[in-house]
Amino acid sequence: MKSKVLRVSVVTLLSVGIWLAVVKHNANAQAQHVRWDIIPPTGDIRPGGSASATAADGSTITLMGSGTFVAPASDKGSSSAATGGGTWAIFPKGSSTASASGTYQVEGLVRFDEAPGSLTGVNDLIGDLEDAHAGLAILRIVYSDGDRGVLVFSCSLDGSPPPIPEGVSASKKFVDFFSIVQEGVTIFHVGD
Repeated sequence: MKSKVLRVSVVTLLSVGIWLAVVKHNANAQAQHVRWDIIPPTGDIRPGGSASATAADGSTITLMGSGTFVAPASDKGSSSAATGGGTWAIFPKGSSTASASGTYQVEGLVRFDEAPGSLTGVNDLIGDLEDAHAGLAILRIVYSDGDRGVLVFSCSLDGSPPPIPEGVSASKKFVDFFSIVQEGVTIFHVGD
């Protein structure tokens, strides 16, 4: 009987110890302040690039923009601490003339996951090169014509796992521009 009580006591103590370690880790976790930018595909890291994605019918949305968000300390929940936006234009399949265009504004962060990857040998005119990171962010946006959607912002850098795409995809009302066109370049700068 003493052996059974001793085992139960040891298991209980171990469980409490693990729970306290998790609580302490979560208490020490800090929110991340992140800047996101669509940048030109060559040269220095600077704002001003564009990125595109296509819908099932072959139409394309092209976006420009930048902004910031605060990613929560835990991976649970979203954040309304988000700013930024830019311009958008939709081009029917095979056309170089936009059928609609305007601006978009970020309303909030749905989720952010930082990923492995780094940059070297380039000039960073946005922030510190050491703060440049790969990752995936999902942002809630509102378009200037009143439509709502999401902007999926994906950045792959040197050393990032192969499944991470580079570029953006977006939805606008009920249309999903899901197929990333490999022309736009994205970047995250992560700070505390």
